[in-house]
Amino acid sequence: MSASAKKTYRPETRLVQSGTLRSQFGETSEALFLTQGYVYDTAAQAEARFKGEDPGYQYSRFANPTVDMFERRMAAFEGAEAARATATGMAAVTLALVGQVKAGDHVVASKAMFGSCRYVVEDYLPRFGITSTLVDGCNLDAWRNAVRPNTKTFFLESPTNPALDVIDIAEVAKIAHSADATLVVDNVFATPLFQSPLALGADCVVYSATKHIDGQGRCLGGIILASQKFIMEKIHVLLRQTGPSMSPFNAWVLLKGLETLAVRVRRQTDSAATLAVALAAHPKISRLIYPGRPDHPQAAVAQKQMRGGSTLVAFEIKGGKRAAFRFQDALKLIRISNNLGDAKSLITHPATTTHQRLTPAQRAELGIGDGLVRVSVGLEHPDDIIEDVIAALDAA
Repeated sequence: MSASAKKTYRPETRLVQSGTLRSQFGETSEALFLTQGYVYDTAAQAEARFKGEDPGYQYSRFANPTVDMFERRMAAFEGAEAARATATGMAAVTLALVGQVKAGDHVVASKAMFGSCRYVVEDYLPRFGITSTLVDGCNLDAWRNAVRPNTKTFFLESPTNPALDVIDIAEVAKIAHSADATLVVDNVFATPLFQSPLALGADCVVYSATKHIDGQGRCLGGIILASQKFIMEKIHVLLRQTGPSMSPFNAWVLLKGLETLAVRVRRQTDSAATLAVALAAHPKISRLIYPGRPDHPQAAVAQKQMRGGSTLVAFEIKGGKRAAFRFQDALKLIRISNNLGDAKSLITHPATTTHQRLTPAQRAELGIGDGLVRVSVGLEHPDDIIEDVIAALDAA
């Protein structure tokens, strides 16, 4: 940090100051080191660098000063010993799982997760002889019963995508550790501002930095955070050799995003909670889901492990798919997009987008009805967001 490294600063300060590496020019903003490779003073230095005997950079697929700054800042904010940035959020999820398993191993994961995550667990890993069991993430007995002698890791997201279930991370971590397995948590929906999985017992946390960390729809990115031992043994070599590296430019953009993350996410969360209140008794909505509300199915768990609600609100519109489509098409301010965590309010229909590859029975099991929509609340005035949603519901 530019200030005293001995002092433990509050999260908002760490988001602005942590991990900064200044060049000889003393720049205020983080420098963008847009370079593929690096030169050495001597052949002996190059040899020492590749042996790991001389600190420094070799190739930007391995490490880069701007990417390093992003990793250090995220680690300081999350309270992790180490971090590795990736090209996308899905690269982070895939690397965090693949880095731990080999043929003959077993993974336990929550059924309720992003469609691409489910693909990795259900379809991709089995190609290499890695089996999996999907469970109801909110049912602790289901986690216990799924454990096998060859179980190596658990995976979950909380709140879940898109129905916003809240899974008890601390309890699932205990079950994983009692089986000598690890727990990987996708913390995108809660953000590191409102939930700290490592402090709750998780071994690894992953983010799609594309979402709230950028928060302005500009670039892709992902990050894996864990202990130094976990990163070095499970992630570092795999990232270096297979190449899902973050570009220095994207790392620079994400560093700028981190500076305003606390301000943006708090405002978006306040607005999302206000929208939830406005819609709670609406006659055209059969179900409203928002973490932090007393009527949320896992309200007690959310209160225990989360410091805030979410920037996302999900609700079921009466009339199914046709009504949901009419509602989306009638919106004037909120735009249809499968992204989330953006400064602009966005809406998606999970059954036909992010979770369309699931069967109707699988979607029904997860509470993803044909009338369910997920709103990612942005930075617009909350009254304008509410007025847009109410007017569109009238059209539905």
